[in-house]
Amino acid sequence: MAAKTATKKKSSIRRKSSGREVTPLGPDNALVRQFIWDVISINTHLEEIRAIWARVLDITCPQWLILMAVNDLDQGKGISVRDVSTKLHVDPSFVTTQTKHLEKNGFMRRVPSKEDARVVLMSLTDKAYKQLANLYSRQVVADNLVFSDFTDRTFHDLNVKLSTIKDRLASAALTIAAES
Repeated sequence: MAAKTATKKKSSIRRKSSGREVTPLGPDNALVRQFIWDVISINTHLEEIRAIWARVLDITCPQWLILMAVNDLDQGKGISVRDVSTKLHVDPSFVTTQTKHLEKNGFMRRVPSKEDARVVLMSLTDKAYKQLANLYSRQVVADNLVFSDFTDRTFHDLNVKLSTIKDRLASAALTIAAES
């Protein structure tokens, strides 16, 4: 039994890639890897759910995400392409292209900003709000299934930790890109 544990533990140690000693800080490396795999699994399930909602509206998954971002970000005055692209971590030209399709299908309204005509402000149409309202009861059932035992405090604490991880991953991605 000890040999299996030692082998398992040994497999969780990362190998040196540059000749310099690299020592993981923080939690055990196996716990970090398990967390990463859990996040990947969560993302996969979220992608499955997004695909279902998108299919119901006869749009693509990226278009669904854009609808959700506009729905969350718009405070009644429209939201810029740049703000949506920042939230989704995609190029603004992608958001522009996809929102033109959404506009053509009656889900999105795109108007030039009164302050700066170069800026396009997007908002959802009545058709989009109606379609989202039709999905709302199904979303509530799913949310209750997943989050019924979460308190506001639990959500707050989880969101703080996830936000910290998100920011650190963004920094790590930049560091890795700079070293590559």
